[in-house]
Amino acid sequence: MAALTDLINQVEDKTLRERLLQEASRLSKQKKFGLVFEEHIPECTPLYGITIKCGSTVSKKTGVINDVYRVIKITGDEAVCIRLASGEKETIALSELVPVAKFGEPIYPTLQPIDRVENAPDDGLWHTLIEADNYHALQLLEYLYPKQVDCIYIDPPYNTGARDWKYNNDYVDSSDSWRHSKWLSMMQKRLKIAKRILNPNNSVLIVTIDEKEYLHLGCLLEEMFPEANIQMVSSCIMPGGVSRGNEFARSDEYIYFVKIGAATPVALQLGEEWLGGVKNTSRAKVHWEGLLRTGTNNMRSDRPNLFYPVLVSQDGQKFLGAGEPLKLSEDKNAYSVPEGAIAVWPLHTDNSEGCWRIGRDTLLDLQSNHVVRLGGFTPRGMAINYLKKGEYAKVLDGTYKIKGINEDNSYILDDSDYRPSFIPSTQWVIPSHDASRHGSGMLRKIFGDKAFSFPKSLYATRDTIRFFVADKPNALIVDFFAGSGTTLHAVNLLNAEDGGHRRCIMVTNNEVSSDEAKTLTAKGYQPGDPEWEKLGIARYVTWPRTVCSIEGHDVNGAPLKGNYLANDAQGNPIPMAQGFRANCEYFKLGFLDKDDVALGRQFKEILPLLWLKAGAVGERPELQDETPDMLILPENQFAVLISESSFMACLKRRSSVFAILQCRDG
Repeated sequence: MAALTDLINQVEDKTLRERLLQEASRLSKQKKFGLVFEEHIPECTPLYGITIKCGSTVSKKTGVINDVYRVIKITGDEAVCIRLASGEKETIALSELVPVAKFGEPIYPTLQPIDRVENAPDDGLWHTLIEADNYHALQLLEYLYPKQVDCIYIDPPYNTGARDWKYNNDYVDSSDSWRHSKWLSMMQKRLKIAKRILNPNNSVLIVTIDEKEYLHLGCLLEEMFPEANIQMVSSCIMPGGVSRGNEFARSDEYIYFVKIGAATPVALQLGEEWLGGVKNTSRAKVHWEGLLRTGTNNMRSDRPNLFYPVLVSQDGQKFLGAGEPLKLSEDKNAYSVPEGAIAVWPLHTDNSEGCWRIGRDTLLDLQSNHVVRLGGFTPRGMAINYLKKGEYAKVLDGTYKIKGINEDNSYILDDSDYRPSFIPSTQWVIPSHDASRHGSGMLRKIFGDKAFSFPKSLYATRDTIRFFVADKPNALIVDFFAGSGTTLHAVNLLNAEDGGHRRCIMVTNNEVSSDEAKTLTAKGYQPGDPEWEKLGIARYVTWPRTVCSIEGHDVNGAPLKGNYLANDAQGNPIPMAQGFRANCEYFKLGFLDKDDVALGRQFKEILPLLWLKAGAVGERPELQDETPDMLILPENQFAVLISESSFMACLKRRSSVFAILQCRDG
């Protein structure tokens, strides 16, 4: 309906337009079930760098693609265009136009190297930052890494009603009646491709969101990933809350985990803050289990063989043994207690007869191995504890250090260095996830001022990802809503902690903020101008942060101060000024003229051709007249187009080649 409404509004006849709008409104009110949103007029991509010719589809360089034109004549510095919606002619200066392509139309993207940071020249670990509309970048990644990605982590625009995201290059705000529908349409297009690059056997899609769209997003994920196991976590990212006027202040956000195939979170060594202050089976210290059985089946009649006396010295300091289990018909008071001993029976607080958790022989075996501990006397006997199998294993493997042996023959254990491994609950209230301190604060260390609104805490991103890649030291991680670049920073920190070799591919556009766009436009600048582009997020924030975090300095070259809230594999602190042993290449997604490609005019710049089969580089075939039409493609092979100098640079860095492919929707 949204696309229909947009088209109806272009009808010149006012009476007809109003009648059509009335009918469209009536249709839209019919009852529907399930998640329903509109397929909007396709998003368009400006193709900067492509020469405008007769027949080109273009739009004005206003930062908003409202009207699309077809060029029918070029005279000097002007183009005669036909507005496709109405058929009206208009003469427009060429400097005010940019070619555009609608999603689904064939395009020929190329990765143009912009910059690189190389802090480990002897290491093959190369990350990638791609400046692009993430839709077309995902199309390219689908060809390069089909079903190969281990983890996708994205923090898409939350669609709060603020001017924080664009549709068709126009900011979408709270006054847009199709705001939620446009957001869902935007997300669906990208998630369709994202699903195709995820490993279907074992991978995870992680999406963060807040309350404005979490219900819609949840339904969309259920619809698009019916085979996956989906879970949602609530994470406190702003303990003090963000004011929402007359509403409750927002302090948390939601994280969807779409677990595909065999993907499950890994039990990690976590601090007590992950326990959430509630009863949990995971503890940050040695746990001595009570010998008295509680809960169900805890009566003598339920477990007759577990009703027996434990014999201790009269001062309660020594373990003297255990008697045989009594039959149900036998009275415990008739039991003959050995001289000098006291019999301790499994009695509940109301003095009813219960039972122990383990049998007599098991108890004696554990006691001989120093893992049965006597407590103090109680009105009904004595508190006795023992180590269960899992805790006993930690004694055997040295997790708990043995400091000595008590008089009752139980170990004195040191658990001061112990951190339990467990999977936490779905409520995360972790101090290091504070976005103000460890998101904005981290950027201030690098930039000196707040260069980006609402950056994620570095440690929140690190923790979220590591539950699924801690056991994958060579994981490939993709973030196609990269923003300030927190994800790559977090991947480097993970690698520094455990010696991993995980790679990260980030994608972000180079949009400027709404206010900056107004200021630049007032000064006569347009998208594509150097003055405009240098203030875009990719060039002003994402790439500088990547360089500074890898090399360990701020934007002025001064060493970063302080240590990360993490230790390396040897337990040593990780200084920020140390940087990371990693490299990263910065590309911009450009586009080739499809007519020139069809005529073979672009191929001299991108020869030789390399042949790939099963991921291996093969021999270049002989070309006849250097034209692609004369190539004979061997079965199950395809061509990747790359310049010789770029290919040699790739071989040196062991990074991906620059692919130039025809991308089409689906």
